[in-house]
Amino acid sequence: MIFSSFDFIFFFISIYLFYYLVPAKLRWLLLLIGSYFFYMYWEPSYIILIITSTLIDYLVSKRLAKTSGRKIRIRLLLLSIVSNLGLLFTFKYFNFFNEIIFDVGELFGYDYSVNKLDLLLPVGISFYTFQTLSYTIDVYRKKITPERHLGKFALYVSFFPQLVAGPIERASNLLPQIGRVSKLKFNSDQFISGFTQVLFGFFKKVVVADTLAIYVDSIYNNYQYHSGFSLLFATYMFAFQIYCDFSGYSDIAIGSARMMGFDFKENFKLPYFSKSITEFWRRWHISLSSWLRDYLYIPLGGSRGRIKVLTYRNLMITMLLGGLWHGASWNFIIWGGLNGLYLAIEKIFGKRIGYLKSVKPLRLFVTFNLICLTWIFFRSSTLDQSWAILTNLFSQEHFWNLKIQDTGVFASMIFNLSIMLLVEYFFLRKSDYNRLTKKYNSRLFIPSAIVFILIVIFGVEDGSQFIYFQF
Repeated sequence: MIFSSFDFIFFFISIYLFYYLVPAKLRWLLLLIGSYFFYMYWEPSYIILIITSTLIDYLVSKRLAKTSGRKIRIRLLLLSIVSNLGLLFTFKYFNFFNEIIFDVGELFGYDYSVNKLDLLLPVGISFYTFQTLSYTIDVYRKKITPERHLGKFALYVSFFPQLVAGPIERASNLLPQIGRVSKLKFNSDQFISGFTQVLFGFFKKVVVADTLAIYVDSIYNNYQYHSGFSLLFATYMFAFQIYCDFSGYSDIAIGSARMMGFDFKENFKLPYFSKSITEFWRRWHISLSSWLRDYLYIPLGGSRGRIKVLTYRNLMITMLLGGLWHGASWNFIIWGGLNGLYLAIEKIFGKRIGYLKSVKPLRLFVTFNLICLTWIFFRSSTLDQSWAILTNLFSQEHFWNLKIQDTGVFASMIFNLSIMLLVEYFFLRKSDYNRLTKKYNSRLFIPSAIVFILIVIFGVEDGSQFIYFQF
């Protein structure tokens, strides 16, 4: 069930109406049943995976709270980590590593042959795996106490707004809200704020991202026949496509939850206005960036210690695994490695290029282009395609030849992208939807109506599913 579909709109309206009609003490049950139905809409049998992860981490966390022995606690933590990552590895990475072992074996004359697993990748498995892992780790670290109510913990793992593509919510933020769900009352400010964010999320997805996808796909799927400038422009457009696609999803998720009284953490904060790669990763997919920092980078040692090379090592490991998290492909690993390299270089030379701090437009330009270079690997299907695009990108032959096959789509794409950027820059640069609602309140009706009309006029019917659903 895709957020930008009529099925989801009908589903959410139904859940929302019953949300305030059922007895308050049963709201968590309504949301849990709704969340399981939402996930089973894709592949009913895969609900077993979520239930398995839920039961393992629920039981492990309860045992952790009662156990003081260090060795036993470590074993319990490892049980959670191995079981969760084991499921993720089986469904997402087994075939990829199987191919690597086969290639290495062939290189050394070893006959390795293990059949591939013919498994459908469960939607959102990377997201809910990280979410439930963070819970167990926080219980192990004694940062939170384990949730006693199995049903409410199951809702934390599977809450439908952020189930398949985040934000990755921490237990310390979401579980207390689930515990108070029976006390929630309708709040008009929260409803208006959430609805406004949902509406703008739809605009980003079906108007901007899906229109950009038409152009980007036409170039990248036929990259052999396009000039360097066409490929460069398509790469720039993909940067905004993936931003509008994923931040649009986050807006719908966060806004939908807020309409029901839940407060999710912000997941994007104008990332393309960043003045460094470090700042970019503080603004892009914030829930994943902070997860990797807290549960991988810092445990590895972070930037502590006198041996600076260990800091660079930790950065590279974190970003390489972050790339692998996105997909079982060398393209994603290289994408993560490039970002790790950028971050390491900034650590090394950050203080030596201080003069650039006063030249903000230059820093914005350099940061944006460095990020766009990595998007080539993210968007390309294979390494060969990535290399061919990079080669053509820097080729001088017919570089300035820009092919526009559908001027109507192109004009619509630029117009709607410009609206989105202007709205975000002037209204959300120093604010968020909550503060925006409190400041303007009823005056949001007219701009919301305009956005709705733009969705109806320019929205792409049967647009592509959200890019991050595959992760």
